[in-house]
Amino acid sequence: MTSFRISEAAALLQVSDDSIRRWADAGRLTTGTDSSGRAVIDGVELARFMAERAADEPALTSPVVSASARNRLTGIVIKVVRDTVMAQVELQVGPHRVVSLMSREAADELGLEPGVLAVATVKSTNVGIEIPEHR
Repeated sequence: MTSFRISEAAALLQVSDDSIRRWADAGRLTTGTDSSGRAVIDGVELARFMAERAADEPALTSPVVSASARNRLTGIVIKVVRDTVMAQVELQVGPHRVVSLMSREAADELGLEPGVLAVATVKSTNVGIEIPEHR
């Protein structure tokens, strides 16, 4: 079973370690300990929390000051739906949900299951650009 240290969970949620500890103390996140006695969060528990939190909070936007051609988004797998040929994989990246369609074989080889740390690499020749309403 995959588990994440407090600092790893904080990085995935884009919050401080103290925020993770406060949520754990408040009962919002269940923690355990690893073989070294460090506090950890089970990957499935973290995936549940991230999806729940993302649904409650709208995505924050900020001005872009720099960009990279390499779009790598680190997150945690929250759902995998497999059929005989294809798999749909949902990745929670901070407040954003990224969905990938791939072969079932690829999903199986990567061991994709809820709670697994993964990186979505996005490269596309078809990117839509939107102008948000100014408030």
